[in-house]
Amino acid sequence: MKNAGTKEEGAVAKRQISDYVLIVMKNVNLLIILFLAGIMAASLHGYAQAGTAMEFMRAAHGFTWEGWKIIVMAAGLYGACLLVMYIQSETAAALLVKVCIEILLGFLVSYLLGFSYMGVILLVLADTMKYFPKSRIKFSVAVVISLFYLFINYEFMSVYFDVIPLSVYLDYYQSDARALMSGMQNALNALNTFIFLVYMISLLWAQFDEKERILSLNRQLNEANSELQKANVQLEQYAEEKEQMVATRERNRLAREIHDTLGHALTGIITGTEASIALMDVAPDMAKKQLKVITEVARQGITDVRRSVKALRPDALEKYDLEKAISTVVEDMRTVAHIDIDYHCSTSLNGFNNDEEEIIYRIVQESITNAIRHGHATAIQIDISRKYGTLIVRIQDNGEGCADIKKGFGLHHMEERLQLLQGTLRYNGENGFTVEAHIPIRWGENGEEDIKGGGK
Repeated sequence: MKNAGTKEEGAVAKRQISDYVLIVMKNVNLLIILFLAGIMAASLHGYAQAGTAMEFMRAAHGFTWEGWKIIVMAAGLYGACLLVMYIQSETAAALLVKVCIEILLGFLVSYLLGFSYMGVILLVLADTMKYFPKSRIKFSVAVVISLFYLFINYEFMSVYFDVIPLSVYLDYYQSDARALMSGMQNALNALNTFIFLVYMISLLWAQFDEKERILSLNRQLNEANSELQKANVQLEQYAEEKEQMVATRERNRLAREIHDTLGHALTGIITGTEASIALMDVAPDMAKKQLKVITEVARQGITDVRRSVKALRPDALEKYDLEKAISTVVEDMRTVAHIDIDYHCSTSLNGFNNDEEEIIYRIVQESITNAIRHGHATAIQIDISRKYGTLIVRIQDNGEGCADIKKGFGLHHMEERLQLLQGTLRYNGENGFTVEAHIPIRWGENGEEDIKGGGK
């Protein structure tokens, strides 16, 4: 893109050069017109002062204006021609009319000067090459103007118009002055022709650079399209990989949900069933009550499984807020498993998002389940507190513990859940089993919140 910018700057600079050359050409034409008109006016004035004007008219065999009128009319017609050149036309037809008017005004200037100067036609040709549309019409118009320039001279035009050649006006002056003026005329004509050639070369140079710049931009555009196609292919591949990752994550999520819900429910059912068997002979009524509780736990487990499959939240969180849901799961396990669970919360559990609430709930639920199933614990201590912007969930039991901890499905998925919230999980198998989760809180870091809440 930097190379394209450099080429564009170069093309603009060359177009500016051609514009400057055209301005110089316009000024040179004005100088030549005033010079020739001045010669003619001075000659006529001299003949009039000498009283030989009538002899001049008879010798010239043509009509002429008064000296000052020649200067004024030639300058006026040339000014009108320049004014038409500055008019901007959008359509090819309007440009064609504009060129015809310029040619007519240039012809009238040449007529006033006795067809001794045709450089204005070259100026019209230069203007046409700059502003005319880039098409075959442009070439045709340029050919017509060039042919007109070739035939607009005294020898050819004197056949159709009564004009006085410049040489007749020069006869008034001395031979040295006449030679000097004739030489200056030829030099100015040559200068105008030279400037025209420089202008055409600079214009063609600028147009060539413009074409090169367009070709370069087209090449860069093609390269960009190629890169875009490659990027699209890579994006499609990434989308496929992302889709697979999402599917894998969803499978893992469902696996966690089913593990948490079924594992929790089955642990409660097994523990309660064992207690019912022990009570069956000793206290049948107590056994029946225990079985009713087990039945309710089983129903709740089925409900949670169905909700998990449907990608919904745990049923307890659907019914209650987080604080009530945790209290409910604690009370259910106390009743079913006949286990001493001490639950204490020293901070408010309001204001969490759904994903945060679900993870906090699942950590408490899974820790209770593991303590009963694997640790055979009889007492569990649950503490939920807050330290600055972090919620701390700590569950400790008096179970068998584990010196060599190997992460099972439960611990593994607790870590996965916490990673989604940028949280961490710590666990220790000495003196029973301890699980401690640290969860960053999104809804604020005021320490005042730490004193809210209460124990249960």
